[in-house]
Amino acid sequence: MRAAEAAFPPPPPLPSPPHPSYAWAPADDIGTPEEHARLVPVQLRHPGRTAAALVCGVLGLGLIGGAATGTWLTGDSAAEPVTTDNFAAARSLWHSVPVDTLFPRTLDGDGAGPGGADRDWTRVGVAPDGDCSTALDPLLLKTVGPVGCERVLRATYVDSTSSSVTTVGLVFTEADAAAMDALRTRFRSERLDRRADLMPRAFPVKDTPAAAFGDRQRASWSVNVLTDAPVVVYGVSGFADGREVTTPQSAAEAMASGATTAPAQSGLGHEAKGLADRIERGIREAVDTPTPEPR
Repeated sequence: MRAAEAAFPPPPPLPSPPHPSYAWAPADDIGTPEEHARLVPVQLRHPGRTAAALVCGVLGLGLIGGAATGTWLTGDSAAEPVTTDNFAAARSLWHSVPVDTLFPRTLDGDGAGPGGADRDWTRVGVAPDGDCSTALDPLLLKTVGPVGCERVLRATYVDSTSSSVTTVGLVFTEADAAAMDALRTRFRSERLDRRADLMPRAFPVKDTPAAAFGDRQRASWSVNVLTDAPVVVYGVSGFADGREVTTPQSAAEAMASGATTAPAQSGLGHEAKGLADRIERGIREAVDTPTPEPR
């Protein structure tokens, strides 16, 4: 019996179990020695704290989703989510959506004027859809060249006092979302939207207050490159009496606090930006609303 005990000594004592406040990875999940060297004990979470964390996570996701939806509806291009379906749908709007949808006959500009004053605009004419070389100045056409200009739609509006006229335009491109984002980045970093030599052209309309609205009458302008649609939206404004403007000013500069130029004092920067913004919103609404099939 003693010989057997000598051949089979008693087993060594078992190691003490880990403290219950720590959790360790299972043996088959330990991985390589290098990975194991980095493993540290992780304290178990209290059930109440875990539940609270889950609730906060759900609420956080809801807020993020709501914010993303909000940016699409409010028109903040810098933060808008890009979806393949919306982007593709926007590409065909120039020939699949009625003109009254893209350029409504009347537009309300609540708070769009200087100091938050309200504005109202009435459409006085719509240009036939045209190629880019006739609708855009050569330098602006060259600037948007990397995204490929497919078609340009234009309409001209007059304000309720018939003192200002504004042409708004939609430049539909052939680009994908990445190319539109690159063009937008260039416009912002190089401040191309403030260069007078890249000012969009006006569209005069005979027998209306915009009859004399030509290149020399342009006073202020706004250009916005969308990233959620292959579209460049612009607005260019002037005086309805046909006076020439020797020093036009971009809407961003004319709307700045303390600006004293003629375009600033007359609110023409607000006219160009306010109308362009509302036409831009219409693009998004048209994408979100399926076009009815013709009967």
